[in-house]
Amino acid sequence: MSKTAFITGGSRGIGKAIALMLAKKGYNIAIAAKTTEPHPKLEGTIFSAAEEVEAAGGKALPLKTDIRSEENVLESIEKTVSTFGGLDILINNASAINLSPTQMLPMKRYDLMHDINVRGTFMVSKHCVPHLAKSDHAHILTLSPPLNMDKKWFGNHLGYTMAKYSMSMTVLGLSEELKNQKIAVNALWPQTTIATAAVQNLLGGDSMIQSSRTPDIMADATEIILDQNHECTGNFFIDEEVLKNNGVSNFEQYAVNPDKTLMKDLFL
Repeated sequence: MSKTAFITGGSRGIGKAIALMLAKKGYNIAIAAKTTEPHPKLEGTIFSAAEEVEAAGGKALPLKTDIRSEENVLESIEKTVSTFGGLDILINNASAINLSPTQMLPMKRYDLMHDINVRGTFMVSKHCVPHLAKSDHAHILTLSPPLNMDKKWFGNHLGYTMAKYSMSMTVLGLSEELKNQKIAVNALWPQTTIATAAVQNLLGGDSMIQSSRTPDIMADATEIILDQNHECTGNFFIDEEVLKNNGVSNFEQYAVNPDKTLMKDLFL
């Protein structure tokens, strides 16, 4: 029977790249994201992503999902399980970003980051666990950084750091809590900036995109991580290190523009 993955924020960027990678392996993919109508600054919807998943060889279930709503999350998970017969993989990809210093950060933006990144990751994981526990290859992968208490990360963008590190603490805690249920829980973070809508629209525009790698590097690293058994848990993986350790030496294939110097990502 085909394995099933539930991917938050799966309509574009890294989430969609992971969805397409898994689709090529014959996975069923639940695309849990908010975008149902085309947006001038945001590529793709849950429906266009679903079409790409199907074209790549997987089965897709587009689900309009706001991970701030517990009712909505429960509905989406139940729909996934009833449609595909179970759940094997959760990808916690949905995330909000704002790098403003404390005095410049509106509380509604702080709340958004904490509602999506912290509460959303915790809640989706919580409600997926009973279904993942029935799988013989259960894995939660959260896109969050290694925990590093160096004060520079907090001084530069406190609100965002608190939100992303809370995602990482969810990984740390669940990896220990779910060991006996044989559910692997790991984190993945990029070595360089990744060409996504957030980088394009919120961080550095086209110049940063040109100095970034494509989301495919995160998808390829994800494939290697998810191939491991449940004893591979509690790790904070970096995409480039995962690939190097598995024999990849050509990283130019991932560069948006091989002639540009790559920009190191946040938290590294």
